[in-house]
Amino acid sequence: MKSFPSRAALLLVASLLVSAQSLAQVSALVAIDPSASERGISAVSGDLSSGLGKALKTPVRVDRSTNFADVLRSTRTGEYDIYIVPVQVAASALTHGYTMLADSGHKETFVLVASANIDTVAKLKGSRMYLPQQDSIYAYLAKGLLNESGLSLKDLAKLEYQRTSGAGLVALDMGVSDSTVTLKSEYEKWAQNKPAKYKVLLESKPVPAGLGLLVKKSLPQPVQEKLAQWAAGTGNGIERLVPVSDLSGYSYVAGLGHFTPAQLPGVQQVTAGEAATLMSQGVQMVDVRSEKEFNAKHIVGAVLIPYLEKSAKDTTYDAAQDDFSALEKLDKNKPAIFSCNGAECWKSYKASKSATAKGFKKVYWLRGGLPEWDEKGLPVSRN
Repeated sequence: MKSFPSRAALLLVASLLVSAQSLAQVSALVAIDPSASERGISAVSGDLSSGLGKALKTPVRVDRSTNFADVLRSTRTGEYDIYIVPVQVAASALTHGYTMLADSGHKETFVLVASANIDTVAKLKGSRMYLPQQDSIYAYLAKGLLNESGLSLKDLAKLEYQRTSGAGLVALDMGVSDSTVTLKSEYEKWAQNKPAKYKVLLESKPVPAGLGLLVKKSLPQPVQEKLAQWAAGTGNGIERLVPVSDLSGYSYVAGLGHFTPAQLPGVQQVTAGEAATLMSQGVQMVDVRSEKEFNAKHIVGAVLIPYLEKSAKDTTYDAAQDDFSALEKLDKNKPAIFSCNGAECWKSYKASKSATAKGFKKVYWLRGGLPEWDEKGLPVSRN
């Protein structure tokens, strides 16, 4: 009597064949910021394709790039199996089907520095700023730090991009630029003999330094383990990398330039708890999301007044592109709290600003929106 392999055995063989086939086509991209050496990040050296191929026991094609616009695009389309990249690229990859295996284990802080005559962020409007190349971590931080303060890079009269970070401080010294973003440690060393000439306007949260190693989540687990071992070794052609236990720094960078400002002039920002107290006192909660979102889940007691958004998610948005005619349903003599899907949702920011412009008596903004409300265990209605 003939014996046939079990279904489990067949599936195992099929899985191994698929893994072998995928490993025959492994590709990696190494992205290096031109200013990396200035920040103490060791350059990638040697033949990485040989080292990776030996570690994985399969051929590996390694491409290199300093064009961050193209590198970031590739993370969104999933063009490579492996990425060895700085924080802003890693942050993008993490939101597009990749997982972090290791990074340098170090963090660094950046500062937005301006000439002494510009003593507030608001005074940057109409000024000149120097930054390293677009899509560098400096540019990410500049956009994010300004955004948190209610400004945009578009508010600047002139924005110049170059290839090195240190030139920004030189440009300040020469008077050809009014502000720049640079490493905090670099600025402190540079400004020792000229503290009165410049002012730190904003400081970033600590962000991961050096390089990170990411892989497609679909890459077989044994392969991921071999990569992690390779990264932790010496003589691999890159700095030694360690396992990552905290991704908060990457989440912070991922949100830069996408989150709503941390403040809105003329509007009182409230927490979920404060909003609940206000509602108990008769203040109306206004949900400005879509009807579909509202019907699926909303704050108990909220009223739907949708903000139809087409404008850019930026402080310089053109309100004329949007439709908020539904606001007319509300009594402007009564206070209102505007809310949507959290700090990344611009609808409540724009709605609060519109209500203020139309003369509403009192406007509150629940920036954390429904996610914060739900996280605090406050009552929601689900369909």
